[in-house]
Amino acid sequence: MGRLTNEEDRFLRPPRWADWLLSRFCPADLEDELQGDLLEMYVYWLKTIGLRGARWRYVLAVMRLIRPLSWPRQQNNYSQPGRQLAEHRTIFSLHPTMIRNYLKIAFRNLTRNKVFSGINLLGLSTGITVCLLIFLFIMNEFSVDNFHKNGKSIYRVMRGIANEGKEVAVSYVSGPYAPALLNDFKGQITQAVRVNPTDALVTIQNKSFHERKIIDVDPNFFTFFSFPLLKGNPATVLADPASVVLTESTARKYFGSIDNALGKIVEIDKNLPVKVTGIVQDVPTNSHLDFDLVLPLENYKDRSYMTAWINNGIYTYVQLAPTVSEEQIERNFSRFMDKHMGQIMKQAGFHFNLSLTPLKAVYFEESVFDGARHGDKKVVYIFLSIAVLILLVACINFMNLSTVRAVERSKEIGVRKVLGAIKGHLIWQFIGESLLLASLSCVISVGLLALVLPFYKQLLGYPLNLSVYALPIVLFLIGIIMVVGFLSGSYPAFVLAAFSPIQALKGKLRLGKGGTSLRQVLVIVQFSISILLMLGTAIGTQQMGYLKNKKLGYNKEQTLVIPIDNNDIYNFILNHKPELLAQSRVEAVSMMSGEPGGFFDGLMFDVEAHPSRWRARTEFADFDFVKTLGLKIIAGRDFSPQYPSDTTQAALINRTAAAKLGWTPDQAVGKWLKNTLRDNTNRTIIGVVEDFNFISLKEAIEPLVIAPNDDRRAALIRLSPGNITATVETIQKMYAKTRPAYPFEYRFLDQQFDQMYQADLRQQTILGVFAGLAIFIACLGLFGLASFSAQQRTKEIGVRKVLGASVGSVVSLLSRDFLKPVCIAILIASPIAWWVMNQWLQRFAYRIEIEWWLFALTGLLAMGIALLTVGYQSIKAALMNPVKSLRSE
Repeated sequence: MGRLTNEEDRFLRPPRWADWLLSRFCPADLEDELQGDLLEMYVYWLKTIGLRGARWRYVLAVMRLIRPLSWPRQQNNYSQPGRQLAEHRTIFSLHPTMIRNYLKIAFRNLTRNKVFSGINLLGLSTGITVCLLIFLFIMNEFSVDNFHKNGKSIYRVMRGIANEGKEVAVSYVSGPYAPALLNDFKGQITQAVRVNPTDALVTIQNKSFHERKIIDVDPNFFTFFSFPLLKGNPATVLADPASVVLTESTARKYFGSIDNALGKIVEIDKNLPVKVTGIVQDVPTNSHLDFDLVLPLENYKDRSYMTAWINNGIYTYVQLAPTVSEEQIERNFSRFMDKHMGQIMKQAGFHFNLSLTPLKAVYFEESVFDGARHGDKKVVYIFLSIAVLILLVACINFMNLSTVRAVERSKEIGVRKVLGAIKGHLIWQFIGESLLLASLSCVISVGLLALVLPFYKQLLGYPLNLSVYALPIVLFLIGIIMVVGFLSGSYPAFVLAAFSPIQALKGKLRLGKGGTSLRQVLVIVQFSISILLMLGTAIGTQQMGYLKNKKLGYNKEQTLVIPIDNNDIYNFILNHKPELLAQSRVEAVSMMSGEPGGFFDGLMFDVEAHPSRWRARTEFADFDFVKTLGLKIIAGRDFSPQYPSDTTQAALINRTAAAKLGWTPDQAVGKWLKNTLRDNTNRTIIGVVEDFNFISLKEAIEPLVIAPNDDRRAALIRLSPGNITATVETIQKMYAKTRPAYPFEYRFLDQQFDQMYQADLRQQTILGVFAGLAIFIACLGLFGLASFSAQQRTKEIGVRKVLGASVGSVVSLLSRDFLKPVCIAILIASPIAWWVMNQWLQRFAYRIEIEWWLFALTGLLAMGIALLTVGYQSIKAALMNPVKSLRSE
């Protein structure tokens, strides 16, 4: 403001009281600067809107400054002017007005640059959706059995047996264990409950259902565990042996509603009428126990598994007193076993020991054969790693694209800095943009999650209830917004905020080699992660294909497996076998104790010329076992009706058993062995069969003894190729004529073998989907970088074309810079993928060799995808009219 005369000073000066007010609130070091700015504005207002209007505007401006100025003054002393100014500005940067301003500018920037915003939104929302899917899976896995009120003090009793230096854990024990444990550990074990998983025919009036999820339990089951009852008293609901508890769904299936079900009578196996005394909520997926009906175990108290110590078939759970530890109990288990099982173990040649598994660890128990639900903790950690990696890929996209856009925003940054914005203001502005983008991505992710959840449930093989995890999902998304917002926004924020305002305003801003190198490093990280996932998927798929196509040593095609879990099926196969074989398309029929892919007992044998007892898997079958499975006899002969003594005096062994006993197949024939539990006399080995994979290919072939014995748990019917459906219908009609109560249920043997690897196949499919998404997100980033590069080099491309450069040379020029990081990523990811997948393959006894060409093929595929991504922008730039290119800058 120019110098005023006395007259002008009197009439034209701003109100003095306003200046006084400003001086009361304004820090001393800022007063002159602010008053000067206000006076300049005042002179401008005088010229444009007159004296009265200028005075009002001046007063209004002072009043607006009072609030922000008064805040720091109340909290700080001003002994350090430089520091004071910095603190003052920092407080300004976090003021609600400034935050609102940051968000407004962030929204404008997002809408102004639609391509970059779209790429960032798509990449981040895809990454967050994958994280949400994996989060739901992990939440479900780690929440198994957490809902039981007394879960921390509950343990499952495990029976262990040593086999070739390894301890094999078995979750089944017999009925006498629970009362003996309560008696011998009085005061230490406060409660015990037995659970017998079984199946039965359930009849309601004239309707019958073959239910396979029935458990027989002790009366305290519902007070021991915390399965919530909708109807009935947990303490008394199973007190009467003639009672049954149904799940909500089962009650509706039988009676239409849970109210109608209560008090009704249902019949179990046509001979046990029980009254519905309670309704329990459907068993959640995060429970290792699964059931539809609960019956009192008292009804089966005379069964052998309830009376004989050596028998098994029941889970036993115990609850320890608060002051007792699991180690204290386990220390005395050897004495307990000697007391109750000493004589039996000595006679049979077994040595059992007991251990306790905490309830929360039952779900993740490894190598346990039982009917309960189990998970794999390694798979959980693998999925968790994938989620982190994919989120990292998405964050890198944002960082890269934000920094390359810095040049475009340099003038904006320069103007802000000249107007007084300090580094803190700019950092908060860019982090605010990042937080806004992460929030929008989270909103889109929730929509994507709802869209893909049905397919994801199918892949997982079990339901996921979003409403149960609503709160954890909200907290997870808030965490994601914070982590992604700050992680993605911090680097570009610090880079952009560090620009020199003079260079920025002159338009001479360059990111420099450091920024370019870091960007390339980030692209390398992105593609290393993507190629790692691609290689993992490729090797996993190859391994599963190898398992599916491997020759197993027996006929699994066109073979029906019929579970023998009731007398109707048993009597039908036993009595109608000749009629079945008379069918033109039925080649063989056999009944056995375990079909390939099913359960095979492990028993002890006395063996000729071997001083110590020997353990082998056992198969009890009829004379048609070898013929039905198409096994190959490599020494001796098969069982034959011509030798009636074969039933009690003959046995077959496999090649591995002969080798383990130190014999060649020919030497084995004629030797004797004796099952210490099942046989009264020695059996002569009459033949040796070629090895066949009767258990999972994850395990090596074990010694097997095949002997005729009356223990029928499955029937196999081998059909000839042709009209399988018509043949099965013929068998069903034959079965129906016998007026059975149980339905005819079957499955195919090859399907059963595939089911053994169902979990692995599902995991491979999910991994493949996630690998595809990772490469998609990485390519989005590459596409954005290529777009930016082509845009920046428009003039250079025009000059080159005017000088005669071909389209191919321009495309090569633009693509080269982006393919280099991909090549380096292939070199980094390949050895890591080899090591990781080699570790994974060690889980399988039969596995592929990792081939070099798989790495070459995956590398070429990654290069091809990157080339396609970059190529579009490169060709577009190369085909542009050079005149337009030269005019563009």
